[in-house]
Amino acid sequence: QVQVVESGGGLVQAGGSLRLSCAASGRTFSSYAMGWFRQAPGKEREFVAAISWSGGNTDYADSVKGRFTIFRDHTKNTVTLQMSSLKPEDTAVYYCAARLYRATMTPNEYDYWGQGTQVTVSS
Repeated sequence: QVQVVESGGGLVQAGGSLRLSCAASGRTFSSYAMGWFRQAPGKEREFVAAISWSGGNTDYADSVKGRFTIFRDHTKNTVTLQMSSLKPEDTAVYYCAARLYRATMTPNEYDYWGQGTQVTVSS
């Protein structure tokens, strides 16, 4: 069982930066791949970034490549999404999710989800 809690959302102007954190509980955190997803009003939940259980592999949605970075700290049981050059279209609720071992881009393949944190980018 893994519990995840997101933090770090807020309001930022276009071009600015935010750092989202995901704190995970559970002794086997290091066995879990972690993903970040987002959902804007009226839209489906979409993949943003993911990192493998080891941290050695990462994936990004095309829309955020070069602007967002995902990394994890096994000593602190955290996963961080560093977001830069933010755009108004990045506005959404951002969710952290966990699944065993292999990271994927499909929300339904993740077993544990946080409550989400709001990110709003003003133009």
